Amino acid sequence: MSPLAFRVLGPLQVHGPDGPLRLPPGRQEVILAALLLETNRVVSTNHLVDLIWEDNPPETARTQVQICVSRLRKLLAGADGEVSITTRPPGYVLHTDAGNVDAALFTGLVLRARRLRERGELDQAVRLLRDAVTLWQGDCLSGLDSGPLANKARQLNEERLTAVELRIQLELELGRYDGLVGELQRLTREHPLREKLRGQLIQALYWSGRQAEALEAFRTARRFLAEELGLEPSRELRELESAILAGRLPAPAAPAPVRVPADRAEEETAGAEPEEDPEPAAAPPPPEALRQDAVPHQLPAAVADFVSDAGRLAALEEALTGRPGRTTVGLAAITGKPGTGKSTLAVHVAHMLSETGFPDGQLYCDLRGTTGTPATPEEVLGRFLRALGIPGQLIPESLDERAEMYRTRLASRRVLVVLDDAAGEGQVLPLLPGSRGCAVLVTGRARLTALPGAHRVELDVLAEDQALELLSRIVGRERVAGEAAAAEALVRTVGRLPLALRIVAARLAARPHWTLASMVQRLANERHRLDELAHGEMTMRASLSLTYEGLAPEDRRLLRLLSMAQAPTLPSWLAGALLDDRRPFPSDLMEPLVDVQMLDVAGVERTGGFRYRFHEIIRVYAREQLAAHHTPEARQEALARMAGGWMHLAQQAHRKVYGGDFTVLHGDAPRWEPPASYTDEVLADPLAWLDAEQASLCGMVEHTADAGLHDLSWDLATSLVTLFEVRGHYDLWEQTHLSALAAVRKAGNLRGTAAIRASLGSLYMSRNQFDTARQALNSALDVFQALDEPMGEALCRRDMALIARTSGDDAAALELYRRSLADFDRAGDVVGRAIVLTQSAHIRMRQGEIAEAQRQLDEALDIYEGVGYTGGRARTLRRVGQLLLEQGRSDLAVLTFTEVLELCRDSGDVIGEGHLLRDLGHAFVIMGRPDRARDFYDRAVAAREGVMDFGGGALARLDLARLLDAEPGRSRELLVPAVEVFRERRMGRELAEAERLLATGC
Repeated sequence: MSPLAFRVLGPLQVHGPDGPLRLPPGRQEVILAALLLETNRVVSTNHLVDLIWEDNPPETARTQVQICVSRLRKLLAGADGEVSITTRPPGYVLHTDAGNVDAALFTGLVLRARRLRERGELDQAVRLLRDAVTLWQGDCLSGLDSGPLANKARQLNEERLTAVELRIQLELELGRYDGLVGELQRLTREHPLREKLRGQLIQALYWSGRQAEALEAFRTARRFLAEELGLEPSRELRELESAILAGRLPAPAAPAPVRVPADRAEEETAGAEPEEDPEPAAAPPPPEALRQDAVPHQLPAAVADFVSDAGRLAALEEALTGRPGRTTVGLAAITGKPGTGKSTLAVHVAHMLSETGFPDGQLYCDLRGTTGTPATPEEVLGRFLRALGIPGQLIPESLDERAEMYRTRLASRRVLVVLDDAAGEGQVLPLLPGSRGCAVLVTGRARLTALPGAHRVELDVLAEDQALELLSRIVGRERVAGEAAAAEALVRTVGRLPLALRIVAARLAARPHWTLASMVQRLANERHRLDELAHGEMTMRASLSLTYEGLAPEDRRLLRLLSMAQAPTLPSWLAGALLDDRRPFPSDLMEPLVDVQMLDVAGVERTGGFRYRFHEIIRVYAREQLAAHHTPEARQEALARMAGGWMHLAQQAHRKVYGGDFTVLHGDAPRWEPPASYTDEVLADPLAWLDAEQASLCGMVEHTADAGLHDLSWDLATSLVTLFEVRGHYDLWEQTHLSALAAVRKAGNLRGTAAIRASLGSLYMSRNQFDTARQALNSALDVFQALDEPMGEALCRRDMALIARTSGDDAAALELYRRSLADFDRAGDVVGRAIVLTQSAHIRMRQGEIAEAQRQLDEALDIYEGVGYTGGRARTLRRVGQLLLEQGRSDLAVLTFTEVLELCRDSGDVIGEGHLLRDLGHAFVIMGRPDRARDFYDRAVAAREGVMDFGGGALARLDLARLLDAEPGRSRELLVPAVEVFRERRMGRELAEAERLLATGC
């Protein structure tokens, strides 16, 4: 055995090799107790929070649970025991041998005793049951202050008494009457409401030859029940009295192997007298045979067109019917978002198992968990007891007494209980039978993770083939086959949600003249989609409303505001931004919506945080509620905070790439800052984050533009050039900027208009569309000069210098670079200065000013290293390699180009990679190695055209064609597309050379 032993059957205790360990009272005790009660099984963090704080947890609840678990780990590790607490989503698991936990030992001993009884080994069964009960040192978890844990403790206390009753029954069967009387008298005083114990006392007295005392014990029970509860004794006790008065209560049969009764008929003949008895008909059977209980059949009708996964049905059947030797009630919980078919599946499974698995009846109750008036456990137990044959006037008032009577009535029966639409575990736990022959099937929109030992099934939308099958069963296979494409579009439009699909299918079935395509068209308008998803009593809006109205007001507000987000998945910080809640773990705001399935967990971020998403129909419903509950001003304010959050993260990403707010203009729109720890973690690799959030960021540019948040729109658009430029996303660059440009123009925002035009000038220049670029840059420069905006002037003049340099006008280029340098210095932008130094050094090289070029490149490298801008360092090193080529140091140039190529690949700079491949081609041409040059030019063409940079690709094609004099066919294949690009982009010098090579080749 491990040096550690855990006791929960009494006060919570942990015993180590040196004696008891001291447990800090309070939260750590509650958490350890919860983990021990589910040894080797996951206990969710949410459940632990509920155990400690119940209805009002603090914002830091999850953090405090983590701290408590950490301290428990240290405590248990210090005891050198074979025990550990590990993290396993959605919570924690305590791993240890079951023999180290007294509750597990108790359960195991009782199970073995029951098996021995079935084999007729009663003496050994009694010994094991005595051993099991001696493990108890008081009520389970006595002294521990946790209401929810008390429910589980009461269940174990009940199992203890059941074990005592079973042991006494076995000893009665062994004929040990006299020795039981004193114990039973004590037990009936301690538990006066347990009629089974009173019945055993009456039998022990009678079979000990104390008939008068047996009758007095019955009268004592009758007086107590009448005075305390106003009830008559149970039928079993009354029939015992009648049998005693008639002198015909038989002693138990001699010990023999007990066969589990196959049906009710065998039970009713188990205690009959032998045929030679002179008056066999007059001897009453034992009390167990006297029950004439009602057999309830309360299940609603099952649907004929049911569709489900066969494996799921088999798993539910196994969970409910169980394997031989199971000692606990079968329990399964079906959860899922509104409209996924939870009730339909539960009713189908219940009907499937009703005759073979649960012949003694099926109880059903709609718990109304998603309504404003959920059914109370007392109410449900009252209904069930009446269905089980208990007259209304005999049903006790208190919950505990009703639950005890309910468990007693089900103790020897095989009954399936279906609890539909549960609000939570607290509503379900009092309704669980105690008998292993029974099973409970629960449905609910909450995940019900605190139901002990439950098999959980979480329903999602149907697979496409199942959705089409359901549609075919309702509207007809010929109709679906005749419009196969429309049928597929229809199931996609309703998101494969079973209820929504069933509604549209019912409408189509009711209108055979409607085509499936017409229904798709009717659903296309999002504003009216929920209106279309209604037929008779089935309405998608009503189904969603039940869950929505059950949310707390702040959760409803968050759901509505989240529907504004147009991102494919939602990071947790969005919840904080929309509610302007700056808690350190904003995912806590999302989790209530996940718990009731109004929001799905879509994945995990690289930081370990969760991503969320809406089902499309739930999003439509949330937007409908948004319009109804929030003014346009309130929606605009929430959107500005959400966009401000994206802007903050994009700005921080730019700073991490460039080493600061360099070479970029920003507006004055307020930012909303997500938690600093989140920002630091998620931007550890800023380009990777920009890549991952590309769709969300670009969507936010358009969203803010459409909403009139023009300052945020242009600021975010220009900040994203950090990504667009490196990855070659030229189409996204243009798309986002044109959206922002329309917004700033409409608002009359001159500075924003100039910033967007300047950035578009950079884009057109990257595409070698130099005339268009000049127009955009000149227009922006005029505004920046009028506004005295040095950063804007510097950016425009830098790009205009590059155009002049590319066009061969070095003098104009140097003058523009000189003025741009002064502008960057005026703006205090050292990275802008380094970029100008690097670009103008290329002209110095062409003009033979090697020393000046080297000086400029050295200064630029010093700046980049100082701020940590790797991309700038790579571009400057490329110019160093070109300078080495000019100096005739080709081998060293190749080494430099190769180093820079690796830098570009490591950072994902696909544009830089294309440049370096072409540079290496040039180097090998100079070195007289055309074979290597051809290889690098080929790779340059593929790299540039792979990112739709056809201008750069055309230049590499021209380089390659120069080497292919002996291959006119291949040369022509390269040059024909290049000529089209040069002509379209008005690259006159390159066009002339390409046409000359084509003519020569011909």
